[in-house]
Amino acid sequence: MGRNQIGEFMRQRVLQGRFVVLRYLVAPGVALMLGLGGALAQSGAPANPDQSGKPATGAADAARDNQRKTDEFAEAAQAINGPAGNPECVWLGRRVVRLMWRDDLDTAFRHLDLYDRFGCPGGHVQAAFRCLTRFGAQIDDKVPKSLDDRVHACWINPNAQPQAAANVTPAPSATAGSAAPAPAAAGPAPATK
Repeated sequence: MGRNQIGEFMRQRVLQGRFVVLRYLVAPGVALMLGLGGALAQSGAPANPDQSGKPATGAADAARDNQRKTDEFAEAAQAINGPAGNPECVWLGRRVVRLMWRDDLDTAFRHLDLYDRFGCPGGHVQAAFRCLTRFGAQIDDKVPKSLDDRVHACWINPNAQPQAAANVTPAPSATAGSAAPAPAAAGPAPATK
């Protein structure tokens, strides 16, 4: 074989190898392009929430919730003198009381350790939980935030009495309105031995 024949033979082998590689790359590339084209056609253009005509309720709800929390912390700081009115004590203390009410004592004690590490007074947790137990019948699990509102009220004023709270937050009447309201209790029942 001559030099030209060897060169021509090598050129044919190299070109055949290139076509084999291209065959292995072109088929998956075409399938990928067809798949992407179908996916883009089905999904369409992403909708802009501002242009859909509906207000962004998630952001508004989050802002309203943050404002409520800020107001609650400010209310606690004004009503409670000392460290129990500090935001970290209010947040952790209310959480401890809520967890104790729900019988999640392991988690409540872990939070109570944090509460103590911040230098918050343990006696305030006890007083708030005692207050919450006095209002136990007025807490309705079916009413959203009933427990949270009662825990906050007891945190602000641990000496609150159930009758005072009944005047502040009247319960909806279960009757059709034709029955006379039940008389209020005249006072605490005498203790028997």
